[in-house]
Amino acid sequence: MRGDLADVRLAEQVFAPHYAAPLKARVLTGIALFADRNLSEPIGDLAPGDVFEVLEVAGKHAWGLSVRAGMVGYVDRTALDKVSDFDS
Repeated sequence: MRGDLADVRLAEQVFAPHYAAPLKARVLTGIALFADRNLSEPIGDLAPGDVFEVLEVAGKHAWGLSVRAGMVGYVDRTALDKVSDFDS
């Protein structure tokens, strides 16, 4: 969660002004996961085929959850496939 937005699955556990339902996307190429929206502080890596649950898209980046790593952060959205409903 961030101060302004949280995953709707956390609604009973945390307060946020806005909640979003995650939309699943697959990572197309290996990319870094970043702590900040400027994509300047890498905190992890995502591999091709990893599932990334998108909670917000803004500009050239997406914010959400790396399912494999269990980490929340920002990624370059051009490295994600089209968001879809699929089983991971």
